Amino acid sequence: MRMKIGIACNVKPLELAELGMEEDPPSITAAGEDAYAEWDTAATVRAVERALASRYDTVFLVANSGFAEKLDRAPVDLVFNMVEGLHGAFRESLVPALLEERGVPYTGSDPLTLALCLDKARAKEVLAFHGVPTAPFCVVHDEAEAAALNGFGLPAMVKPAAEGSSKGIFDANCVRDRAALAPKVRELLRQYRQPVLVEAFLPGREFTVAVLGNPPDRRVLPIVEINFNDLPPGANPVYGYEAKWVWDTPEKPLNLFTCPAPVDGPLCEALERAALDACRVLRVRDWCRVDLRLDERGAPQVMELNPLPGILPDPRENSCFPKAAAAAGLTYEEMIHRVVDAALARLG
Repeated sequence: MRMKIGIACNVKPLELAELGMEEDPPSITAAGEDAYAEWDTAATVRAVERALASRYDTVFLVANSGFAEKLDRAPVDLVFNMVEGLHGAFRESLVPALLEERGVPYTGSDPLTLALCLDKARAKEVLAFHGVPTAPFCVVHDEAEAAALNGFGLPAMVKPAAEGSSKGIFDANCVRDRAALAPKVRELLRQYRQPVLVEAFLPGREFTVAVLGNPPDRRVLPIVEINFNDLPPGANPVYGYEAKWVWDTPEKPLNLFTCPAPVDGPLCEALERAALDACRVLRVRDWCRVDLRLDERGAPQVMELNPLPGILPDPRENSCFPKAAAAAGLTYEEMIHRVVDAALARLG
C-alpha cells in the first residue's frame, strides 16, 4: 500500500476553482493589495501534487477554518506543509501545531522555528546573540517610538516585522531622507498593525541561498544573485513587492537572477557558512531559503530566513528555490521528493 500524503496549503482565493474547490475565503479587499501575496497559486499546488503522485497517494488539505475536520475525515501518513496563514505573527505555526497535537508527521520546520523566522526582528535578535552576522536594526512598536528614530543611520529599510513574500516592502520603504523616516514607520504601523523593523540598508550585492536536508546531510544548492539593473529607472536596488509581483511578469520578465551566482571561493564560502549557521541557530528542518546582502566591507549579512520557500513551477517566473534546484541538476519533481525524503529520514 502506498503512503498517503496530505498537501496542506493556502491557495489564492480567485484560483480555488481551478482546483475544483468551492471554499469560502475571506474578503479579497479586506487586508490590502498584498494580502494574499504569500499564498500559493493553483499551478504551484498542482505541480506539487503531480510530483508527489509519482510515488504517493495524495489529498488536498486547504488550510481554512475546517482544516481539522478535513484532516480527521481523510487520515494521512504525512503532510507536505505549504501553509502560510493569513492573520497574526504565529499564522505559519498554527497548522504544524495542530498536526503535532494530533501526532501527524509533516515536512518542514516546527511551530517555534516558523514563528521565529516570520518575526524578522526576533529572528535577528537570536542570530545576533549567536554571532551570526545581520544588519543593524531596531524595532518600533508604536507611534511614540517612531518619533525617537532620529539617531538611526540612513539609508534604512522599513518593513513590517512579521510578513513574508515582500508584503509591506515597497520601493518607497528605502528611506534616505531623515524627515521621511518616522512618517513611513507610522504608515506601516497603522496599515499592518504590527511592530515595524527599521534596518540599516546594506549597499552591497544581494543573494539567496537554498538549503536542503538536515544535518549531517544538509546541502547548500547553487547560490542565486539578485540583479537590480533591470528594475525601472530610479527604483531602489530592493527586491520588494513591486519587483516580485508588479514589474516582473511572465509577459515581460525581468532579468533579475543569476544562478549560479558569479562569486569567488571566499565569498561563496562566507555566504554558505552564514546561511548554514542561520539554519542551525534557528533549528530549521528539511528546507529553507536564506536571504543575504553584503555590507560596505563586502561581508555577508543575513536578512531573513524563509522556511516555507516559494516554489513556483514555471521557470519563466522568478522563484529562487526551484532555480537553485535546477542549477543543481534537480527537476521540480526531484526537488519536492528531496524535501519529503529529508522529512522521512528525520522522522525515522
